[in-house]
Amino acid sequence: MRVIVGLAVVLTLAGASAVAWADRPGPDWMPLEQVAQKLKQFGYAQIWELQADDGHWEGEGIKNGRKMEFHVDPHTGFISERPD
Repeated sequence: MRVIVGLAVVLTLAGASAVAWADRPGPDWMPLEQVAQKLKQFGYAQIWELQADDGHWEGEGIKNGRKMEFHVDPHTGFISERPD
C-alpha cells in the first residue's frame, strides 16, 4: 500500500487468472499523486482503489460517508461518480 497526501491508495491490477491486465497510464496523463489530491479536494476521505482503465483513472472510495465509484479524466481532472 502507498500513502499519498493522507489517503490510502492501493494500485490494483487484474489478477493472474484475468483475461487482461489493467491499462497503463499514458505519458501525458495526470500523475497518480495529483489525481489523489484532486479526489481529496473533491471530498473523498478514503480511496482504496485507483487504477488506469479504458483511457481514464477509475476507482472506489468514501465520500460523505458513502461508498462511491469514480472516473477521472486523465487530462482535465474532471471527476464523474456514482454510488457503488
